[in-house]
Amino acid sequence: MRGKTFLSIVALVFALALLAGCAKVPQETVDAAKAAVEAAKAAEADRYLADQFNAAQDSLTAAMAEIETQNSKFALTRNYDRAKAQLESAMNAANAAKDGVAAKKEEVKAEAQNLLTSAQAAVEETKKLMAKAPRGKEGRQVLEQIQAELSGVEASWAEANNALSSGDFMGARDKAQAAMDKATSLGQELQDAIAKTKRR
Repeated sequence: MRGKTFLSIVALVFALALLAGCAKVPQETVDAAKAAVEAAKAAEADRYLADQFNAAQDSLTAAMAEIETQNSKFALTRNYDRAKAQLESAMNAANAAKDGVAAKKEEVKAEAQNLLTSAQAAVEETKKLMAKAPRGKEGRQVLEQIQAELSGVEASWAEANNALSSGDFMGARDKAQAAMDKATSLGQELQDAIAKTKRR
């Protein structure tokens, strides 16, 4: 009887040791990493610091895949150390991205403001060139087309300005850049037409 009791105790101790040795999913770290990535996205890190945000997202995705891989293994062979490291990497990248958004927004805001000023100057310069452009039948048609396009540029400029006012600095910068590029292109077209007329 004693022998059986002893064996039962040994078996129980061995079973408990096995259970203690089984690695567990680092759920708290998973939750923390997911929360960090979500917080970074809420701060618009996915727009203003896309590379850092994507690195965090990629690390989280890799960690979840690694956890799935370990879950599919025999309990005693599971090891979540690699997943933990990837989760830590995801958290660090997400937190760094979130913390850097404010400074990046200010940088993009300044770029947008400068581009709006440059675009407005390009529009004014194009209008001056229109006054000097040739007025023949063909020239008149070209000018009407340019005027229509210039009106589109001014509408884009207004949209960019509204985006800036509403805090969408990235959208404002992109629209202002497009407006400036188009205004500059129209101005160059007019300069070429004027130069061509002078050569004649």
